[in-house]
Amino acid sequence: MKDKRILFVSSELIPYLPENNVSKMAFEVPKEMHHQGVQIRMFMPRFGVINERRHQLHEVIRLSGMNLIINDMDMPLIIKVASVPKERMQVYFIDNEEYFKRKAIFTDQDGKLFEDNDERAIFFAKGVIETVKKLKWAPDIIHIHGWMASLLPLYLREYYKNDPLFTDSKIVTSVFEYGTDGVLNNEALVNKIKFDSIPDEKLKSFQDDCKNGFMRVAIENSDAVIKGCDNLSEKTTKLIDELDIPVLDYHSLEDFKEAYTNFYLSKVL
Repeated sequence: MKDKRILFVSSELIPYLPENNVSKMAFEVPKEMHHQGVQIRMFMPRFGVINERRHQLHEVIRLSGMNLIINDMDMPLIIKVASVPKERMQVYFIDNEEYFKRKAIFTDQDGKLFEDNDERAIFFAKGVIETVKKLKWAPDIIHIHGWMASLLPLYLREYYKNDPLFTDSKIVTSVFEYGTDGVLNNEALVNKIKFDSIPDEKLKSFQDDCKNGFMRVAIENSDAVIKGCDNLSEKTTKLIDELDIPVLDYHSLEDFKEAYTNFYLSKVL
């Protein structure tokens, strides 16, 4: 894997957010690849619950300053960066005061999903891609963790399909069970994505499967899939098995290293 380039994009990541299946794997996989000599870039949203002083986040002026169009609105993109202690790995944070300043992640204090989660996901996907373009850093693999990162494969396949930087990039999605995490109104989400001239047939899963629409769309636009947990539902497993793409079965934190490396090299690249 030495000298390969992997872009890791995650909704959640330790040590910046609490530990769970997504945040732990999204950290341990790039750490292992980094130790193997892989060139990596890591991205996540800059949620307001992240303590910027403690984690020493700072704005990258040369990358900030763009405006992203989200549902006909100009939304400023701010890029921040921090270094993971002891690992010599940098994490890029996608930030916008309207979407990410609030002191919460996906839900309000009453446990209700934020109504603009759909726009936050679109902004995150576009923000990551535009930042990588500014870096002029062409990844061999783009590995997705978490539902808020799940629109990125769709946008790469459609909105950015003619961008030469990503011509040879392979997309891998780690699939988890997210419960009810997502958006409140799939019809509104579809209309906002259609604003970016993404065709109706690419959005069918949002209409057919309200609960799992994000995950389904990510899988459908990926080159390979990794089962990120050992409790995937029968419906999710069936969806994965029906697609003619490479699939890696679940591996725990204790035994994933060799399996992921072999999968990248033999099935993805």
